[in-house]
Amino acid sequence: MAYDKMRELREDRDWTQQRVADLLFINRRTYSDYENGVNAISPEILIKLSEIYQTSVDYLLGLTGVRMPYPRKEK
Repeated sequence: MAYDKMRELREDRDWTQQRVADLLFINRRTYSDYENGVNAISPEILIKLSEIYQTSVDYLLGLTGVRMPYPRKEK
């Protein structure tokens, strides 16, 4: 599965893969492999990406076309 939404959101912000990788504390190559569908993304990384991009995991996975995030559960 390629994660086209991840690339779209990153490019909309004019961010490099390196910048997102740094925000996730991972290697740029690892992030590139996520975007290209070479490696599966862990739930933890998906959650972090949804927080970075202020969207839902469903949007990142292509399950919805709505960018708005769901209301967060209070901790």
